[in-house]
Amino acid sequence: MPPRFSLFVLIALSAPLALAAPALAQQAGQAAPAAGRMSSEQIAAFNRAVTDFTAGQTAQRAGDNAGAAAKYEAALPAIRTAVEFDPARIENVNFLANALYADAAAQGALGRMDRVIALYTESAPHWRKLVEAKPADAASRNIFAGILIQMGNQKLAGNDRTGADPLYQEALTLARRSVAEKAGDAVSRNILLSALIGASQTGNDPALSAEALKMGKAMLSDGTIDAMNRPSIEAMTGAKAG
Repeated sequence: MPPRFSLFVLIALSAPLALAAPALAQQAGQAAPAAGRMSSEQIAAFNRAVTDFTAGQTAQRAGDNAGAAAKYEAALPAIRTAVEFDPARIENVNFLANALYADAAAQGALGRMDRVIALYTESAPHWRKLVEAKPADAASRNIFAGILIQMGNQKLAGNDRTGADPLYQEALTLARRSVAEKAGDAVSRNILLSALIGASQTGNDPALSAEALKMGKAMLSDGTIDAMNRPSIEAMTGAKAG
């Protein structure tokens, strides 16, 4: 059984990836809600949500995470309503997934980790639906894999290995696809490494531990390992931080 290492700290470090996907969210925000089924008041609220979301992105880029979180929280109810009225409209699912993720980034920067996990948990089904609808969308796939890993880390920190393992396993499948498509991409490789480290602590498969160790050593050697994975791999290998 490999030694256990807490990965919960990854939440705060990885959350700013939300800012890598503003175009996706803005594109989704420009999509009209299901006008034939929503009231005029709900449509107006949706339009205000687009404005609030955009203001939140601006505040977040400026480092005002409290202001960003407030704007995202104001926007979310109307976006949720649009998705409830028309769950098949993938543009609005995309918008909701991105809004929840962006809010989690702001909340994480403010140290509100319970709120982060709640937002990740709510967003996961929407990301899953988005990834299934757009299998070639590597950016969304990687974000979703990262969310699953964070949810797994939280459960692992609470000694819930049974709950953590399927989250890591789903993340592994997604991350392996991203690496298969673009083997030299350091972001995808680090996501895969995070999933391997997590899964090596929740399952009884020595092959996963060996794969994590081999991959981690190689990434330490070539300098592509990120700050999230470095401590765990250094502990596993006995290496000292450089």
